[in-house]
Amino acid sequence: MSRIAKVPVELPSGVELRVEGSTLLVKGPNGELSTSIPIKLVKIETVGKEVVVKPANKTPEASAASGLTRTLIANLVKGVTEEFIKELEFKGVGYRAAVEGNNLKLSVGYSHPVVLEAPKGISLEVKKNVISVKGADLQAVGQFAANIRATRPPEPYKGKGIKYVGEVIRRKAGKAGKAGEGA
Repeated sequence: MSRIAKVPVELPSGVELRVEGSTLLVKGPNGELSTSIPIKLVKIETVGKEVVVKPANKTPEASAASGLTRTLIANLVKGVTEEFIKELEFKGVGYRAAVEGNNLKLSVGYSHPVVLEAPKGISLEVKKNVISVKGADLQAVGQFAANIRATRPPEPYKGKGIKYVGEVIRRKAGKAGKAGEGA
């Protein structure tokens, strides 16, 4: 059995979990989230304030699905109680970002500004050169942050571009110049 699935997920006060067919619904103070689960491969049991996920049979697929389902439940529970945050920083001469309603307007060296529309449930904030993407759904937050980074990925020579806060970019030396040429 998956070692991840053996750890129960604790339900904080004010969080409600229910299974309707192959859909798992989690309701809490920050809203309601849902995901589909492989109901033929896993069993979900609620014991007091804990949720336990067990494989339905002894196949490797059921074991893997139980670990995945437990992680999805933990992410949904965390999302409805506190927000997930991804922060990106941009670096470059003339690079700017601004939030206009539900859109993020990026000026990152192209001839035109790039406008990205945030999905429902995602909030954006820009402070100096840091863009914060916040929301209850971890997958939506991560995907939108990846879309922002993809507009101008960091380059290895000067480090210009958009990168995650804390991401390390391997730098290259560049050209060696004319020293020692023609000797």
